[in-house]
Amino acid sequence: MRVGVLTGGGDCPGLNAVIRAVVRKGVKEYGYEFVGFRDGWKGPLEGLTMPLGVDQVRGILPRGGTILGSSRTNPFKVDGGVEQIKANLAAAGVDALIAIGGEDTLGVATKLHDLGVNVVGVPKTIDNDLSGTDFTFGFDTAVNIAMEAIDRLHTTAESHHRVLVVEVMGRHAGWIALHAGIAGGANVVLIPERPFDIEQVCKYVETRFETKYAVIMVVSEGAVPADGSGMTLLTGEKDAFGHVRLGGIGELLANEIETRTGKEARAVVLGHVQRGGTPTAFDRWLATRFGLQAIGAVHDGDFGTMMALRGTDIVRVPLIEGTGELKVVQPEQYAEAEVFFG
Repeated sequence: MRVGVLTGGGDCPGLNAVIRAVVRKGVKEYGYEFVGFRDGWKGPLEGLTMPLGVDQVRGILPRGGTILGSSRTNPFKVDGGVEQIKANLAAAGVDALIAIGGEDTLGVATKLHDLGVNVVGVPKTIDNDLSGTDFTFGFDTAVNIAMEAIDRLHTTAESHHRVLVVEVMGRHAGWIALHAGIAGGANVVLIPERPFDIEQVCKYVETRFETKYAVIMVVSEGAVPADGSGMTLLTGEKDAFGHVRLGGIGELLANEIETRTGKEARAVVLGHVQRGGTPTAFDRWLATRFGLQAIGAVHDGDFGTMMALRGTDIVRVPLIEGTGELKVVQPEQYAEAEVFFG
């Protein structure tokens, strides 16, 4: 059997660990051949391939990003895209495809499976917002990077008696802000699931300064004011999956806080730093287990499934479970940390 592998969407620590696990087990245990498709769905769409064997995956476990490259290509937005993919898979002699990605990449995989393509999915996203799995790899690395940044910012905030607003990723789900904010000892955490009242946020700031301490505030890029003004957009342009670019909520908050309270405020945007660099031990472990289970699903002919972490077990669930509805922070999940929320 010949198996294709692709990685789509944003890069993510742990992608290479999945590729490595898939190839090593597939070659050594099943005797499969592999072909890597370059740059997400653009690979099978345009026939962009690279060799993928044991030699190619040697030494990539600790590397961030993906050796296959990635993109946000949506073949369903291209005339005849599905037919091109089927033709290119056939031309490459590919019997099955392992798609590693988030909501958009796996959404395409779901549709292709419904159209007769043998696909198995592996969930990845630093946002941890895919339903069907308790955790996605990449999330732990992003949280640790954000936490370390928050740890370092405490000293600057205290030294200069400033409010420091740390903007982290999280379009519709506040998992990174929640975990990193609490782990880093932030005083206020703002997430998309709970619109914030700027007046209440400013009261938190003033109360904090009354105790002679500065303020560390963590905010998801998708956090929204309670006044209904909506998300803060970096640009109105949309990608192939209809997503606009978010950014600027941190700067907006810093300016508003400084104007309303008179306290000096600065914004720090972590941006793509959160998704780069070497993956943590947890993400390497989880990504490797996902990869081993994914090639097992291919061997079993269990197509149309996605690998998922449930408790400590890796299980297979229908692809639609991972893409049907985003997993967001529920009220009961932050109730015990109520004091941290503006």
